Amino acid sequence: MAGRVAGKVALVTGAARGQGRADAVRLAAEGADVVVVDVCGPLPGVDYASATPADLDETVRLVEQQGRRAVAGQADVRDLDALRSVVDGAVGQLGRLDVVVANAGICIPRAWHRITPEIFRDTLDVNVAGAWNTIMVGAPHLVAAGGGSVIVISSAAGLKVQPFMVPYTASKWAVRGMAKAFAAELAQHSIRVNSVHPTGMATGMGSGAMQAALGEAMAENPRPGAMFTNMLPVEITAPEDVAETVLFLASDESRFITAHEIAPDAGVTEY
Repeated sequence: MAGRVAGKVALVTGAARGQGRADAVRLAAEGADVVVVDVCGPLPGVDYASATPADLDETVRLVEQQGRRAVAGQADVRDLDALRSVVDGAVGQLGRLDVVVANAGICIPRAWHRITPEIFRDTLDVNVAGAWNTIMVGAPHLVAAGGGSVIVISSAAGLKVQPFMVPYTASKWAVRGMAKAFAAELAQHSIRVNSVHPTGMATGMGSGAMQAALGEAMAENPRPGAMFTNMLPVEITAPEDVAETVLFLASDESRFITAHEIAPDAGVTEY
């Protein structure tokens, strides 16, 4: 089925690469124009390389390659005013907003006793406050459009305990609840809000440096490592796999689905 989101405009945060880029390109391939936002600069405390302006430019190129328009903006999702300025300006150019994908996030795995106050604060600021800011600047445009879909990218760690990442797990449970709370209030405007809960993905965040940090924590306490095992015989998934779920929730195919958790997680949360 082609054109599943034809005529819609979507906002995707953390769009310079990885999951955000995959979401933006998949939505564009099905007919959406896309507002792509990323900080394109140093992320606090992470073990992996941060995205660059060139990465965001590449996302724009890939969206335009699908024959759709892309409006890019650099903003830190922790900065409500900066994010609002970018989104309002982009909506002014594209004419409307129908879909919000709150994707930007960080993960800093550590054994519990090696987590610093800074790691805890930064993770909650980006993953939770950043998601709240994204919805707060996007939802008024969805109200003006007469409805739409908000998609909050959580994690398998937002459905099940995952060890060696206390701040990340706390943040992903928080945004799961946030999605439900927004769904209850935004329903009167025909806006649906759902959360997506992937298993481990092959992205920059899940790169060798982060895996090394996870391995260090696991070496101190190997037993909980089994909690990362997927039920299906796959070690890791691709961001393009999760983008299919995002597309479904952005499309009218899911028009009666709201306040739910959708888990393209290879069964990890049931194992």
